[in-house]
Amino acid sequence: MTTNRTFTMLKPDSIEKGNIGAILEKISASGFKIVALKLTRLSKAEAESFYAVHNERPFFGELVEFMTRGAIVAAVLEKENAVEDFRTLIGATNPADAAEGTIRKMFADSMGENAVHGSDSDENAKLEAEFHFSGREMF
Repeated sequence: MTTNRTFTMLKPDSIEKGNIGAILEKISASGFKIVALKLTRLSKAEAESFYAVHNERPFFGELVEFMTRGAIVAAVLEKENAVEDFRTLIGATNPADAAEGTIRKMFADSMGENAVHGSDSDENAKLEAEFHFSGREMF
């Protein structure tokens, strides 16, 4: 069953480079409605938990270190076919492979610092949104 919500996170590199407004504008201009939004920072334990699916991968430690080095923006987005459409909008994980006009092509520097996270399934979108937001924080 397809839902109309997805989760995104603007990563520390986006915040450090001052790209919050530009990325949120691109998301909004692409037809997504922001239904939850916060500027926050992940603790090491939170980053390890959020990315637990990658804990056996060789890049896990670097990922946790990167995601905890500064602030992030967490958001829940709404649009018909939200997960798939947002994955298209953000582009390939490696910005060198991302299509022109995608968020990662425009704002990311590398596979490791790729500007933004986007849920890869409806199930993960729900879990990730609930990880960052209580029910009363989503509208």
